[in-house]
Amino acid sequence: MDFTISPEIESYRARIADMVESSIMPLEADAASYDDHDNIRIDLLDRMRAKARRAGLWCLQLGRASGGVGLGRVGMAVCYEEMNRSIFGPAVFNSAAPDDGNMMVLEALGTPAQKERWLAPIVDGKVRSSFAMTEPHPGGGSDPSMIGTKAERRGGKWIVTGRKWFITGAAEAAHFILMARTSDDPRDGLTAFLFHRDQPGWRIVRRIGIMGPEEHGGHCELEFDGLEIGDENVLGGVGRGLKVTQTRLGVARLTHCMRWLGLSKRAVEIAQEYAARREGFGVRLADRESVQLMLGGLAMRIEMGRLLVMKAAWELDRGGFARKEVSMAKIHVANLLHEAADIAIQINGARGYSKDTVLEWIYRYARQARLVDGADEVHRMVLNRHLSGEGRDFWKWDVAEPLV
Repeated sequence: MDFTISPEIESYRARIADMVESSIMPLEADAASYDDHDNIRIDLLDRMRAKARRAGLWCLQLGRASGGVGLGRVGMAVCYEEMNRSIFGPAVFNSAAPDDGNMMVLEALGTPAQKERWLAPIVDGKVRSSFAMTEPHPGGGSDPSMIGTKAERRGGKWIVTGRKWFITGAAEAAHFILMARTSDDPRDGLTAFLFHRDQPGWRIVRRIGIMGPEEHGGHCELEFDGLEIGDENVLGGVGRGLKVTQTRLGVARLTHCMRWLGLSKRAVEIAQEYAARREGFGVRLADRESVQLMLGGLAMRIEMGRLLVMKAAWELDRGGFARKEVSMAKIHVANLLHEAADIAIQINGARGYSKDTVLEWIYRYARQARLVDGADEVHRMVLNRHLSGEGRDFWKWDVAEPLV
């Protein structure tokens, strides 16, 4: 694998870095920039999004035919990391969850009519979207085979009944991708459906309060009681829901890691700046060996995370599934983010615990990283499954075809 990036990717990275530095990060210091759920205020976000579009820094994850720029997964890894130097960055560039993953799966699996109806408005920034999969016990969480929400065929329509919860962005979403059970087949029993918020037969039961800052639209519990969906809004085919989840979640887990690396680097940056000027007992914090060990260790772990993410992105770009690589990246970077925020707060002392920096925001946000898109333990089980099946080949190198 060649770790050099193309001039095109570097150009996008540099322009994103400039906009983050000059236009987005200054907003973080103003309490008026935040909504009631600790995210960027919607009207302010819309102004920043318009600026990103004018700069050609919009929807980097999509191909040009879909309204993006087609950088590929490696290019996304470079640019997403740069975006999330600011806590507001990904939303500004239309690269934040859940829209990010929803747009990619619609681009990959949607019919031309579905792309026009459901994808294009998200790309244009006219609507937001949500992915409704997770359910309360005894329904599906990390294991989609446990999904209990049902879609039954009646009178030429699919009728949906059931419950979902912790559905990110649901309170402000217009377009939804819904996972429901259409048969008892263990592998082909799930189907993905598309529906609009204005359709009858469903409701938001509550917006669930969480310990951290929320994405726009929060994390909601939904109830379905007779939602009708036509065949034209089946995504990927009846019984192909597992493929939809795999297509969406594999890349979405990795894009989380790309963004979390940016936040981890920002935490180190804040810690370095403070350690360089703060003195105690006649010694700068930056000159204390204990602080040097903490920051040096974080620098190493961040680079390890970048290598794991880049290997997974490279594997996806060349047509692989990168299941092992994504799981390893997800475990490592999720824990790294929490560690980086924790150490940065420790170095900053009471300042880090206050709202004078974004460290406390990052710290509260970081705890969810080890849960979303599969808990650490689930990904470790996935890795063990590969190890059990592959043995020593778990670590094998791919060998290039010989020259003839």
